Amino acid sequence: MTTRLRKPAIFRHFLIGTLLIAFQAYLGYSAINGHFGIQNQKQMLSDIEVLKAQRANLQTQLDTYRHNISLFDPDRLDPDIVSEKARILLSMAHPDDIIINLNSSD
Repeated sequence: MTTRLRKPAIFRHFLIGTLLIAFQAYLGYSAINGHFGIQNQKQMLSDIEVLKAQRANLQTQLDTYRHNISLFDPDRLDPDIVSEKARILLSMAHPDDIIINLNSSD
């Protein structure tokens, strides 16, 4: 009974090695420049800082609006604001008000 042994093909080993090296190069490139790589991580961190600053600005605006809205709450109206708004709407002045006429024709 005769057996025939195959010689290992050098081309096959070379191809497998080349494919593994190419795959490792791809993984290295993705780790640095990929979607979640080092370069994009730096960009994301800077974007986070910008968005935090915008969030703080919007939060102060929101607090201001909430305060202004709370001044018009019917359960706790501020008498000064009510009288001021009424005088503006009715074009009337309080006896203690000082009126300065800006459009005086001298």
